[in-house]
Amino acid sequence: MVTGFFQSLIKLFGLDWTAPDYSTLCRRQKHIDITVSYQKSSDGLHLLVDSTGLKFLGEGEWKRKKHQPEYRRQWRKLHIGIDAKTLQIRAVQLTTNNVSDSQVLGDLLDQIPLDEQIDSVYTDGAYDTKYCRKVISDRQTHAVIPPRKNAQPSKDKTLRSVQINELLKTVKRLGRKIGLGIIAEAW
Repeated sequence: MVTGFFQSLIKLFGLDWTAPDYSTLCRRQKHIDITVSYQKSSDGLHLLVDSTGLKFLGEGEWKRKKHQPEYRRQWRKLHIGIDAKTLQIRAVQLTTNNVSDSQVLGDLLDQIPLDEQIDSVYTDGAYDTKYCRKVISDRQTHAVIPPRKNAQPSKDKTLRSVQINELLKTVKRLGRKIGLGIIAEAW
């Protein structure tokens, strides 16, 4: 089943490879490094970043479900960065389910070469943290991150805090959907 999943992914990428079997992936390898080939962005990269959960269970899922009480499902998170123009995968990382989205953003941006200009990074509210905004500003790029629903204005007078406070005022004045749409178009 896992081999079929990987084989279909390889086919989607248009590659003429064979998917490795379970023992190659799991028993012999403790860590698999994946290099993603891509076409470098010519006029600045607009990076879309998000994550998704992947459910997996050990061997005998059906047997445990049939003969034992409910058990906890196991998850991994696939964090991915995509070029908005070409839809090419530019950064990818697989983590356990206890790693938050915001913790991984720095590692994803590190996968983009420093000589390539990132114009903007688009994320969802899970990345609305000081750490994420700092990592993005360290790359001299714009962060397009909607504020969390419970976000409060900051009392700091730093440029970053003033910008976030202005964003919160705009969203409050125009409404969440309209305010965020206008802000995204501005970048």
